[in-house]
Amino acid sequence: MLEPQERKRYSRQILLPELGIRGQEMLKLAKVLVIGAGGLGCPVLQYLAAAGVGTLGIVDDDVVDMTNLHRQILYSAADVGKNKALTAAEKISVLNPFVTTATYPVRLSDSNAEEIINGYDFVIDGSDNFPTRYLINDFCVKLGKSFVFGSILRFEGQVSVFNYKNGPTYRCLFPDISDEDNCAEAGVIGILPGLIGSYMANEAIKLICDIGEPLSGKLLVINSLTNSSSIFQFSRSASFDAVSKQSIKNEEKEQSLLREISWEEFEMLQSQHPDQVELIDVREYYEFEADNFGGVNIPLSDIPENISSLPASKTIIFYCQSGIRSKKAAKLLIDSGFEGQNFWAKSW
Repeated sequence: MLEPQERKRYSRQILLPELGIRGQEMLKLAKVLVIGAGGLGCPVLQYLAAAGVGTLGIVDDDVVDMTNLHRQILYSAADVGKNKALTAAEKISVLNPFVTTATYPVRLSDSNAEEIINGYDFVIDGSDNFPTRYLINDFCVKLGKSFVFGSILRFEGQVSVFNYKNGPTYRCLFPDISDEDNCAEAGVIGILPGLIGSYMANEAIKLICDIGEPLSGKLLVINSLTNSSSIFQFSRSASFDAVSKQSIKNEEKEQSLLREISWEEFEMLQSQHPDQVELIDVREYYEFEADNFGGVNIPLSDIPENISSLPASKTIIFYCQSGIRSKKAAKLLIDSGFEGQNFWAKSW
């Protein structure tokens, strides 16, 4: 099954008795979906492609930004403005021509997750926001797929494997969505995603080749500032099925009210119905003063006390730097029972 050039390329890992020719052939037959081609996705994609994983699916609707380059080292300054999924696939084709890639330059949502995930053996979660992580978990549980999880923030990273051989799921460890900051708001040391992404790729190879002890029911926490690491054990929750099914229903309901628009859609709304749009910047006052796209400034923490004053007759568009705070603001309106027009969350 392996071509002569492949045997030579992978010869050093074929020497490993745990892997051998059989393991290398399993890698070639494997189909792995990587969701997020950012800080974690970059090293995962590079190492899995180099290891000879036969098919890599890449999901990411984002474009390369200058602020990405200190940690997303698959890209260069020449790639700024290009879609990450498409650009990553081009880089991989140069790295290893024996690897096939499939690109999905879209945002994973409840409307496309099942179709995309179902075509792969398992998933690698390299996303950077909690709604996407829960979405991945719930559809992996529904489809019976395992997934490798990783997260990074400041100097600390986490790695685990969920839904593996009837093992614990993401919701067993994190039942509710966290309000923790993300990298865009709290920062991250550029080397950390390389460390955590390497661990994630290692877990993926173990799953494919059925070797070693995967981090199922275990959360590995690494602090790069203190060079410390810990492993926390957790078990499968008896109520995870009900939670997952209900969460999908809740997300479907929320999705019908909460949408994200592109810059082009926003400009069209502004040009066609300028009096029917309420633009709200939910960043802090100092951020608004430094740079903004207009509208009014109501920081996220002040949204609850200002809900009653928002115009119910207008289409409300929240915006911030990453989209995290604007989506939270839109959810606050939905959860409050605010009777108004569509709530749109956007990052510019």
